[in-house]
Amino acid sequence: MPEVTPMRRPKIKPEHTAYRTTAGNVRIGGLVHGIGAEIEDPAGWVWTLTTLTDGTRPPDRIAQAVTARHPAVGSAQVADALARLTEAGFLEEADAPPPPALGPRERERYSRGVGLLRWMDSTPRSSSWDVQLLLREAAVLVVGLGGTGGTLALALAASGVGRLHCVDFDTVDLSNLNRQILFTEADLGRPKAGAAAARLRAANTDITVTAENRRITGPADLTALLGAGPARYGLLALCADRPAGIRRWANQACLATGVPWVDGGYHGPLATAALYRPGDGACWECLHTAERADRDLGLAPGADTPGLPASPWNPVNAVTAGLSGSLMAHAALSLLTGVPRPVPGRRFGINLMLPGEPVLEEAPRRPDCPACGDHPGPGR
Repeated sequence: MPEVTPMRRPKIKPEHTAYRTTAGNVRIGGLVHGIGAEIEDPAGWVWTLTTLTDGTRPPDRIAQAVTARHPAVGSAQVADALARLTEAGFLEEADAPPPPALGPRERERYSRGVGLLRWMDSTPRSSSWDVQLLLREAAVLVVGLGGTGGTLALALAASGVGRLHCVDFDTVDLSNLNRQILFTEADLGRPKAGAAAARLRAANTDITVTAENRRITGPADLTALLGAGPARYGLLALCADRPAGIRRWANQACLATGVPWVDGGYHGPLATAALYRPGDGACWECLHTAERADRDLGLAPGADTPGLPASPWNPVNAVTAGLSGSLMAHAALSLLTGVPRPVPGRRFGINLMLPGEPVLEEAPRRPDCPACGDHPGPGR
């Protein structure tokens, strides 16, 4: 977390504007659960503090004004309250300039996204634009450019991720077009990687997009693609579902290189995404083991697990593929920027049949995990 330094002229973020409840408490941070907070304020001085923290005065003048109206409150109390509001991410510097690396064109392009990042950000920053600069400096390896991967890649490109490398081995066919939004009929027969890269470059000419037509055959391929040293990608977005072992390979490669990664997909009306960071929480193997243990399918001993109806394809449309890709993109942006603060080792999602049903799987890191546990195993 960046060091918290006193602001010259602090102000409450516009998305976090405070208000006073009928009970006399102060609510700040907006109405979204997980961001907002309620502060007890029987003497009313916290409300005075929030009204004065509008970017027009430095902290010492805010303290002077609060103590003048509330003589029982000391300057130290006000300073502590301002520090707590800063640490919680409710305040920003009124006159903080954007980073010089972001020119006028990029500031206009990303202005709406910066507002959302500022809203979700609970980490003190020197400028609300600092998060966008993290995206500009990021490099992501995207493996798999179908329905999920296309949505993810387009979201990352639009969000301003500075470098994307797109990998796929397939070509575009007509049956892809019901959900793979990067492609059009003009792309039929073209390699997906090249067609996707062209579409992403057209969407954002301020970023670098490269492509590779390549089939993944084992963890060594992913390790090689991730690179080494300063050129190593900072995140892997695994959007491919074949070969069958590719998620286990990704887990091994990322544990070996220390690169965080995300995966996701759809299972009928269920769309999910998961995020992992080596050394921080459960790895894919830990979570996969816990998910299997938690299932109660009511099967007789030794019975096969039922699968999808016999079909060479997975039932999907643009909605389910788009949801999984968007959830993955959100997880990727969280790992790249810390906004919102990521919780690695969990899977979350949406069930279109029961939109209000919580879809969340999480597990602790397993000491006996063959991939990341204390015992030697793949990826160690």
